Amino acid sequence: MSDSTLNPWPAILEDARNYPSPHNSQPIKVRPHAAVDGGSGAVLRATVSYDLDLGLPAESFGIPFGHVCAGVFLESLAVVAAAHGYDVRETLDHAEMDFDSPRRQHRIAEVELVPRDPDAPGEAERDAEARAALERFRTRHTSRRPYDRRAVPAEVRAAAARICADAGAEFRSTDDAALVRRIVHVNQATLFDDLENDAVYGEIMHWLRFSKREAAEKADGLSAEAMLMPGSILRYVMAHRRLWRAPVVGAVIRSIYLRTMRGVHQLGWIEGPSAGPRTTSRPGGRSCGSGSSCTATGSCCTPSAPSSPTPVRTRCSPGRSGPTNRGIAWPGCCSDSATARLRRSRTAVPPPR
Repeated sequence: MSDSTLNPWPAILEDARNYPSPHNSQPIKVRPHAAVDGGSGAVLRATVSYDLDLGLPAESFGIPFGHVCAGVFLESLAVVAAAHGYDVRETLDHAEMDFDSPRRQHRIAEVELVPRDPDAPGEAERDAEARAALERFRTRHTSRRPYDRRAVPAEVRAAAARICADAGAEFRSTDDAALVRRIVHVNQATLFDDLENDAVYGEIMHWLRFSKREAAEKADGLSAEAMLMPGSILRYVMAHRRLWRAPVVGAVIRSIYLRTMRGVHQLGWIEGPSAGPRTTSRPGGRSCGSGSSCTATGSCCTPSAPSSPTPVRTRCSPGRSGPTNRGIAWPGCCSDSATARLRRSRTAVPPPR
């Protein structure tokens, strides 16, 4: 047996580690078991955990974000493993997270790689599709660049809806101009409100990367390059957060930040119950799948970031299609938001990789 057959985890995790996570904090840890598969000598089992030190405890929805992130990783793992010839068998641990726990590794699941029979009927077609799905996963990225005002095609939205329905969630979208403006405004206001909360502000500052060098060295966090603002300026205005409320200077700063939201034509979101880990992690994975379906057709997703879906609901007029009271709404592209904007094609400047 080759090394990759005896222990397929390094090759699989090399791709799976590129799963998207809130604030790009990359909190998922995987520990392959020393125990081996019966008689073959292959290491096929692992424990998947969430590193609480890399979570977002200051956020009002920090725990649901964590479980959504776990679902995103497990979906990513399944996509990558399939291209290597394995199915993934999961045994989920539905215990609630506790950011104050002395045990900093919160177990998410026990997983096992199950080798597929390459000679099974239809396996060649399945393998080809798995490799295509892996390529979509590799090219998937979250864009925070301005939009080109074109709508995501109906067939892409239908594919996202089917993926979400498999997890008991519902994908919905709207191009109602007034509703889009309202929800985008909520997203804009949320950042300004977060800056007034000392704990959330500290958390944002912890994950901001103000230069390409810092972003490359730490290989995590929120790069200033993705914010359409020079790192030195971003560092200054974030360090002096009261400037955001200043009459003249604040208006200029806000206008620069809001450039990332130009051209929003359409909004999409994933909706479902939020009774705890059991109902939160799996739809989180489907959000990753729906984002991949967009990538396959040349569409991209961009997260918005209300800290809670409640402001969105209270600002949506009755009778309009918008996020409802059916629990939490997940993003359409695997991030920590209550709504997700969708755009078709790429803008003139692609997002940094």
